[in-house]
Amino acid sequence: MLTRRHFIVTAAAMFSPAIAVPALATTWPTETQRADWDAQVTPPNYDPATTNPWGLHPRLLPQRVEARADLSPGDIHVDAVARYLYHIEEGGTAMRYGVAIGRSGLYEPGTYTIRRKVEWPHWMPTAAMIQREPEFYSQYENGMEPGPQNALGSRALYLYVGDRDTYLRIHGTPYPRSIGSRASSGCVRMVMPHINDLYEQVQVGVTAHLYPANGDGRASAHS
Repeated sequence: MLTRRHFIVTAAAMFSPAIAVPALATTWPTETQRADWDAQVTPPNYDPATTNPWGLHPRLLPQRVEARADLSPGDIHVDAVARYLYHIEEGGTAMRYGVAIGRSGLYEPGTYTIRRKVEWPHWMPTAAMIQREPEFYSQYENGMEPGPQNALGSRALYLYVGDRDTYLRIHGTPYPRSIGSRASSGCVRMVMPHINDLYEQVQVGVTAHLYPANGDGRASAHS
């Protein structure tokens, strides 16, 4: 069973739906447009460790922490209880970010492979999402074009099991105040400037471990 015991030792210490590749929303932004959007969602004088116009709890801001020595650099570990994502680095450290996870019953713990990554992606709700909440999602059944209000925000990491797309993503969100909560339709969401930083460091092919959100097997983060 996948548990939190196997991953992190700290140094101290709504829409973020499951999605599908769109059928009709297919316009891709130009390089200039992507740069303009990046500037739009990044606060002036942005410092990952201190910039916080979103009013997040300080613990949810990015910080470098100590990681277990037996973890594979490059991999991602999501602590669904504490609402942290860890990106393992060389040399026994990790970058830790605050995240939001899926609402009760929608979060799917497991071991995934990041098989695709996209800047300013499209978004389309799945059939299950439309059936569950037609009053909200049916208006997007033909997809949503990229942009600062897109459900996936500025960047998306696509989670697969083998060759199967799970429609789960680690992605930015236009609702940054949801970070630290259970708010999405299954995905792991991040503040857009934070995932922009993470995106540059993540390689296609690495493993993403999503740990249970119900506390089963929960262990202290300290060794």
